[in-house]
Amino acid sequence: MPPLDVVLGSWSMNWPALVVLIAAAILYSKGLVAAKRRDIRWPLWNSLAFFVLGLGSFAALSFGFPGTYSHDLRWAFTLKVTSYLFVVPLLIALGKPLTLARQTLGPIGAARVEAVLGHGLVRMLSNTLVAAFLGLAMFTVFLTPFFYVLRTNPGADVVLTLLVPVMGLFMTVPIMEDGAGRTGSLIVVEFIFVFIELLADAVPGVLMRLSPGILDGATSILGNHPAWFPPPLRDQQLAGDLMWFLAETVDLPLIILMFVRFSRSDRHEARSFDDLSDDEIEALNRAHLGQGGRSLD
Repeated sequence: MPPLDVVLGSWSMNWPALVVLIAAAILYSKGLVAAKRRDIRWPLWNSLAFFVLGLGSFAALSFGFPGTYSHDLRWAFTLKVTSYLFVVPLLIALGKPLTLARQTLGPIGAARVEAVLGHGLVRMLSNTLVAAFLGLAMFTVFLTPFFYVLRTNPGADVVLTLLVPVMGLFMTVPIMEDGAGRTGSLIVVEFIFVFIELLADAVPGVLMRLSPGILDGATSILGNHPAWFPPPLRDQQLAGDLMWFLAETVDLPLIILMFVRFSRSDRHEARSFDDLSDDEIEALNRAHLGQGGRSLD
């Protein structure tokens, strides 16, 4: 493992990441300015979560040790890309950017936000079942020789820097911010899919960790390298450990969120039935039995 001074002192420029970072900071800051104009009290915690945890983690991954050594070390590249997809979007979602946009953009702007969220591609990515298999498909590529191309090709690095965090945001933010109005039965289905994702995401990491051979075919380290660099097989094993750990750890908050939402939804539905009169309950029972009778016919 690298010395602490190397981890803390490593730095490199990533221009695509800088563009993403500046654009995200400007958009969120404009939302905060608009909220102040509208006398909307926006929680300080949400702003700190967005800038410090969300954008801060993205900057550390892009410009710090993982970004600097991702071309040479499998585990550094795996740490960066896996965190781009799972960790950074989760931390950004704590800042509630969708809620801020809906409250500050006005009717026309809010309608545009809803139009984007209602697009088929966005709805597909925010579906928990699709997210489970999308992550599995992406990390399965790490078990092939194409893994070497991804971490060494500059063009591939630009594509990953731009697309993977956005894809993670589409997968995470709508689930975390738009789930309050979902019924208990739908939350149970989503919980099942998140549990499937918990199991599926472990497969590539486990296979990478247990493989006795070098999966990407790069059996030697080219050029001069520091003495702390691990051998290729150990590098691959560390990458598998990180992928397995991060994918499983990030799924746990989503499962807890599903439990909390199901509990709130169950209490809300129970209160709604308690507020009904005897006549209304009897009418619901008759309607339910009538539907059942028609379905049997």
